[in-house]
Amino acid sequence: MLQVSAYLLHLLTAFALLLVFTCVYVKITPIDEFALIRRGVLAAALSLGGALVGFALTLASAITHYDQYTLVFAWAISAMVIQVLTYAVVTRLLPQMNEALQNNNVAMGALMGSASLTVGILNAACLS
Repeated sequence: MLQVSAYLLHLLTAFALLLVFTCVYVKITPIDEFALIRRGVLAAALSLGGALVGFALTLASAITHYDQYTLVFAWAISAMVIQVLTYAVVTRLLPQMNEALQNNNVAMGALMGSASLTVGILNAACLS
């Protein structure tokens, strides 16, 4: 029973942190990802999806490697910052990115999502 409760605690914590990350990320980015996704803009979905998976990979690695919730929370905050910085760096390197996402440029959305995913993979690996 103890393992089930630990599992549920980790799972609920991960979902809560993923929700917090999503809220923070869409608030910080200058485009309205959810409005764009509701309109069927695939580029925005790819961009946000990559950030979510990139964050989740780091969060999963933190849960796997640390049994103290303070460390998991600390790494989750770090992962949030890293994902937001990734968005900032890519949009600085490609200033037309936000407009491209809004105009459903799928290639640019895939690039943004891939950058976020790649950074998430590297971030997660650094925790091991």
